[in-house]
Amino acid sequence: MFFRRPRPQQTTFAERLEAARAAGFQVEQLPGARVRISREGFATVIEAGGSSRWVERPGIELDGGIGALVDHGYQKFWETPEGRRKPALSVELKALHRFQEDLREALGMISLY
Repeated sequence: MFFRRPRPQQTTFAERLEAARAAGFQVEQLPGARVRISREGFATVIEAGGSSRWVERPGIELDGGIGALVDHGYQKFWETPEGRRKPALSVELKALHRFQEDLREALGMISLY
């Protein structure tokens, strides 16, 4: 009458990347142990390790780079590391949220939603 929870299955980084590809993400190897993952105009860079972690926050693709979401009090903007800014639209913010949640699910990361 004792119930045991199934042990969590440990997946390798390569298996996580395959799951991301199966979910429709484009996966591109970068120098070192980093990987760029993109879909529908949004991208992020993650690093290989025991648990995948963000190297660059997920954001919109601008001029070949990743524009991070920044808050200027009255409005949110996409800002590239070079300093280029673009106002963030509501549809882009919703798409970013979908991108993050789908990627977390594909990589087996914890999602609080």
